[in-house]
Amino acid sequence: MGSRARALPAPPNAVFEDLIDPARQPVRPWLTLLADETPPGVLTVEPGVRVVWTSIWPRRPDARIEFELTPHRGGTTVAWLIRVDGDTPDDSLAGHMRKRINELVFANLRYTYGQ
Repeated sequence: MGSRARALPAPPNAVFEDLIDPARQPVRPWLTLLADETPPGVLTVEPGVRVVWTSIWPRRPDARIEFELTPHRGGTTVAWLIRVDGDTPDDSLAGHMRKRINELVFANLRYTYGQ
């Protein structure tokens, strides 16, 4: 339904730990959810390589967010993919879902690493 890949300055093990436990560093919170979102659960992990979250959108509980981590120049390339089991959301909701994952990972999480 949507995907994107970008580099983050932190090494894969740090990004992995932040994805499996977004609240692990209370001094640098990054998973700031909107009123229509809930904290994700972790469905699958491959240490340092892959994390799959449950949906953060109660109105789309069939959504999953998959993260693939690849070392890149001392940091990590993070690729995310949103999958849905049911019908694809309308363009407005799909755009909102993509934008939120981009904001959470490539803005909020990035800022906690000093960029």
